[in-house]
Amino acid sequence: MPIYQCPKGHESTESDFCSECGAKILGIAEPKIAKTTVNIETCPACSAPHEVDSGDYCEICGYNFVTQAHGELAIAKIPQEEKVTQKQASVSTPPSPIIGWQLVVTIDPSLRHPESPEPPTAQAPIVFPLEKETNLIGRNSQARAIHPEIALDFDGAVSHRHALLNRQADGTFTLRDIGSSNGTQFKGVELKPMVDISLQDGDEFTLGHWTRIAIAAIR
Repeated sequence: MPIYQCPKGHESTESDFCSECGAKILGIAEPKIAKTTVNIETCPACSAPHEVDSGDYCEICGYNFVTQAHGELAIAKIPQEEKVTQKQASVSTPPSPIIGWQLVVTIDPSLRHPESPEPPTAQAPIVFPLEKETNLIGRNSQARAIHPEIALDFDGAVSHRHALLNRQADGTFTLRDIGSSNGTQFKGVELKPMVDISLQDGDEFTLGHWTRIAIAAIR
């Protein structure tokens, strides 16, 4: 498979926009032979596999491979919506129990940057059930054996390993950007890498060129 040089230093399988970070490739570099070997090491803190070239932190527990620190991942505090009054709460109908969670992925052209390609047209929302304890958001890579549970192959600005959704003890999920090239935005704010954000029913976050994702409870 031909490989092209990204201006940010990545090796791209696409000749127009980098398949790793989505940056526009200026000119077509001489094709290289794709690398098929990936260096894997085991996290000493949680025994999870970790790609040596994917960053300094374990994607699962946050262990720092450089400093060997076992610090806990931070939980960001998000402003809560205005609480209902006691009278309002007394007359409201209790919600049905939650039996599962899912993601609804849509294309939002308003998120497009000037240097981004045109978004896909007439693409219906894509629904991904959250069936695992840990769900990787990213793009498939045969060469690196990356197969995300939430595969967003239609958006070239999404990293192969972009973010994680982790189930908590109460059944809800947290969102964690794992050092993606172009970042993840929650309520209009860029997330800090390796910081968990608690998600509630109906919350939305954006990433890539024009991808909007909403989490929804199944009742």
